[in-house]
Amino acid sequence: MSQARRSFASDTITPMAPEVLDALARVNLGTAHSYGEDAETTRLTTLARELFETELAIFPVTTGTAANALALTAIAPPFGAIFCHRLAHINTDECGAPEFYTGGAKLLPLDSADGKIRAAQLAAPIAHAREMGVHHVKPAAISLSQATEWGTVYTLAEVASLAAEAHAHGLAVHMDGARFANAMVRLDCTPAAATWKSGIDVLSLGATKNGALAAEAVIFFKPELARDFERNRKRGGHLWAKTRFLSAQLNACLGNGLWLRNARIANTLATRLAQGLEGCGIALLQPVDANEVFAAFPAPLIAALRAQGFEFYEWPAPPGLNSPVVRLVTAFDMREADVDALLEAIRQAS
Repeated sequence: MSQARRSFASDTITPMAPEVLDALARVNLGTAHSYGEDAETTRLTTLARELFETELAIFPVTTGTAANALALTAIAPPFGAIFCHRLAHINTDECGAPEFYTGGAKLLPLDSADGKIRAAQLAAPIAHAREMGVHHVKPAAISLSQATEWGTVYTLAEVASLAAEAHAHGLAVHMDGARFANAMVRLDCTPAAATWKSGIDVLSLGATKNGALAAEAVIFFKPELARDFERNRKRGGHLWAKTRFLSAQLNACLGNGLWLRNARIANTLATRLAQGLEGCGIALLQPVDANEVFAAFPAPLIAALRAQGFEFYEWPAPPGLNSPVVRLVTAFDMREADVDALLEAIRQAS
């Protein structure tokens, strides 16, 4: 890697972490029982229970979309309502998968400037739904993203407050944890504190953005909610015959702290990038809590950087901002030199 990496488009463009590749090579020797009846999947359940300090049910799947959509089937009926942020991945980037897998549950988006839902936002739409009775979808669940689509991270108090309000109204609480490891590094707490101790009922735990080839997990902290999950996973085409290859990836990520080490690298580089941008006079749109940086870039700067081969996504600008917005994502396989090369290109183009 003598040349600086120029893509800050996503953390899904990364290779596998070497530890994950080694784990796949290891389980590729010999045979093993199929459909999750293998030693790697048994080990994953044990490991997850130790890590989260509670009894739980965990199910490997291959994509974040599957993890979210299938998790929601367990907590929302076809006539149910799922509250989420307007920019939540389930609402903007999953091609109707939550509605498809739940058989018709309706996403009811809420808005905020920083990607977080607040407890105070729930009471009015829930009351309206109940007032409308049979004519309205029935409030069933909320889904929060940790980290959010604006790269911000809910504090433990914010999660607990939101979950308590949801539970008070009889709603289940789902967490989209595609970047849960990055949030964990920011929070510096135990996985238990960040999830079930704060009121989370089901977690979509991401690994693909953080070193895995293709591995996510749905974790139920109330195992009774998982009663029909296995059939929904099978029906949805996400029960792998060779489940050991999914479980091995998750074990490699979770078993020796790799998930947090990788996330710490990505978060640290995002902080370095954010500080460098501010030093260049670039305005940041959100606090940099995890591994995403949102910044206002003048159009000529965007053109100059792209002409040099730098890659990133433009993002919808919030109301009142006339400058284009870009999203810059750092990842575990990046180096300080990659960030510094982008910053130097910005200085030269400014």
